[in-house]
Formats: sequence, structure tokens, C-alpha cells
Amino acid sequence: MKKRILATVLAGVAAFSLVGCGGSETAVTTAAQAADSGNKEEAAGGEAAADVETTATDWAPSTTVSIVVPAGAGGNTDLSARVFAQYAKELTGNDFIVVNANGAAGSVAANQVLSAAADGHTFLYGHNLVNVANIAGVTDYNYTAFKLGPTFAKDPAQQLYVNPEKYADLNAFIEAAKAAPGQLKACTEVGAYTYYEILAFEKAAGIDLDLVDVGSNSDKVAAMLSGQVDLMPGAYINCKDYLAAGQFVCLGAPTEERYELIADIPTLKEQGVDLVYPDCDFSFYFPADTPDEIIAYYENLVQQILADPAAAEAVANVDMMPYYLNAADSAAHDEEIFNTIKGIADELAQ
Repeated sequence: MKKRILATVLAGVAAFSLVGCGGSETAVTTAAQAADSGNKEEAAGGEAAADVETTATDWAPSTTVSIVVPAGAGGNTDLSARVFAQYAKELTGNDFIVVNANGAAGSVAANQVLSAAADGHTFLYGHNLVNVANIAGVTDYNYTAFKLGPTFAKDPAQQLYVNPEKYADLNAFIEAAKAAPGQLKACTEVGAYTYYEILAFEKAAGIDLDLVDVGSNSDKVAAMLSGQVDLMPGAYINCKDYLAAGQFVCLGAPTEERYELIADIPTLKEQGVDLVYPDCDFSFYFPADTPDEIIAYYENLVQQILADPAAAEAVANVDMMPYYLNAADSAAHDEEIFNTIKGIADELAQ
């Protein structure tokens, strides 16, 4: 069934921004998996992450490295990139700087990297953005236009939040939505990660919502607090203070199982709504012709950083999970994410 146009669109799609490989899996991955299972000591980079398997490479940066981030300062994409930059400099002595280039569904940042020299001194850092922008028709390329590097961190798929004065829990919200089809408002951004998440939630819950584009993450929060919308998908870092203050209640997380980071938040599946949406895995995207030895350098560097308990704790302190995938696994996972979200979009178009 073809979805209606959003009720409120504050700008054209081109102006929207996204909110925010070789070598085997190593002990750092084990530490990340420990985070998922609730072992905080291992997740913080304890003894389980002490050993690092590295790939031989003679390449190293010869000048400042630019980490291009498709988001403004202060969000978890920006903050986790700065954690990497800090610890990369401490390990190597080389300068790593974060370049904020938000806009046009992440394509401003993506295009900047695609046009950069394939010399290892410029890469894109983010989650899902390249694939979602392509699916939404903002760009004519997806992850395959880049050479994938390693994955550095994970953020659970965005949770669903409501005003507790209106809805006590997931069942109450679904009942209200079924009683008033197409009337309850859910905020998102056209063609963004959360847009397809809400569409998938509608289908899984058997409801019809009025999707409203209100703008950035801060605009979504403001719309929720003012009562303009009924439902908001959000990252935990942006919502935890409102949860603690009793201003938001979380309906659930569209994850396969509970993560330690959001251990008190139930999954949608355990409440009877069969929806698992892709997590936000934060990976490195390089120009397509980047040599393998450069990719190996960054794989080694990410493993070494995440094996440091202080660095792993710094990632956790920005409400994300340390999570290593090598470049090959990062590329395979991007393919899986692309196919999942494209499947949602293709069903919408029918």
C-alpha cells in the first residue's frame, strides 16, 4: 500500500540531514559482544579485550586526518568520532580532526569524501546514512561507492518514546492508534533512518499514523515536550534525561534482545510486536580506490583503541557501545542493512 505524503514538511528532501574487512574478528569484538550480554567489565575493555590481532601494514598517515561527520556538533555521531580522534592521536601522535558537514541526508559529507584523494587522510564516519539517502532517492549511490573500513561503535536501533500523560505503555498507544486511524502524529524526517523505522512499526503493530516532519533531533524533542506529536523515535542519549524526569516513557526498542545500555527498556518483540530494525553501527567509509594497506592500518588502530579500557569507557560515556567489525564484515553488514531498509521502502511503493 502506498503511504500518504507527510502531513507537515518543513523543507525539501534535499535539506534534510540524518539525526546523528579483511582480518578476522578479534578479542575486541568479544568485548563488544560482552556489552550486549550485560558484562560491563568486559565491555569497558577489560582482560577479554587485552589481546589484539593485527594485520601487517607499513602505511601510516603523513598529515592530519579528517574524519568527516554528517552531523552537527554534540550528537552521538560527533561525540563518538571525537573519542576515536582523541585516542588515535594518543596512540599514534598524529592529528585526527572531526569535520562536521551535515545536510542533504548526509550527502554533503558523503560527497566530500567521495571527491577526496584515496590516500587515507579523509574518511566518512557514520551509520546507515549512505544507504538510507540512496533508498530515499537523495543520492544515486549507496555503500558500494565507498571502500568500507572498520566499525568502531554501536547504538541500538532508535527507541520509541511517548508522553506518559497520554499513553502509559505500548499497548495503550496501539489501542489509541487503532481507535483513531491516521490521527496520532509521529515525528520523523522524510527519507531518513527513522522514517522507514516508523513505517515498519506501523505494519508490525497494525496501525496507521500521521507522519510529521518536524526537523532535527532537538526539534523532535521540542515537539514531544510541547504535545505537538504523539510518538518520537529517538536515540537513548537524546532521551535519557527526559525518561529520568518522567517527561517521556519508552514504548520499547526494535532490537532482537535487550542491550546493557538500555537494559531497563523492553524490546518490542517481547511485548508482542514483531519488529527488529537495524541498529546504528558506526563505520568508516573511504574513497573507493583506497589501498588495502590503508584499510588494514585503520583496522589495527580501531582494535588497539577499543582494547584500551579508558577508550572503551569513553565510548560508553557517550551512551554508545564499543563495537569492532573488520572491513569485510562492515561491508557485509552494510549490505544487510541496505537490503532490510530497501525492502521496507519497496513494500511502501507497491
